Amino acid sequence: MSRTKGGTVAHARHKKVIKAAKGYYGRRKSTFKVARQAVDKANQYATRDRHNRKRNFRALWIQRINAAVRAQDDALTYSRFINGLSLAGIEVDRKVLADLAVNEPAAFSVIVDQAKGALEA
Repeated sequence: MSRTKGGTVAHARHKKVIKAAKGYYGRRKSTFKVARQAVDKANQYATRDRHNRKRNFRALWIQRINAAVRAQDDALTYSRFINGLSLAGIEVDRKVLADLAVNEPAAFSVIVDQAKGALEA
């Protein structure tokens, strides 16, 4: 049986890693061993931060909703507003509520009034 050489496969693998390390500083962009470590770590960060981005956006939406609710009524807080929404049977997620609070204040004020009415009843 003839001997097989892995040169083309190894070259393609190295090329893929070096291409992913484009723009890195120093040997991290040109040396395979160092570039592989840098690319692996970058992928770990990317995976972690995809999850963190969801967390950060949810926190931003909550802050926007809280500010808009307090601007409508000083006595009403975010927590009581969300409780009022559930009592009123309004199922709108925080992303849409935050968008309404910023872009459609009139529609948001109607939702706030319905939530207040459900809390009082």
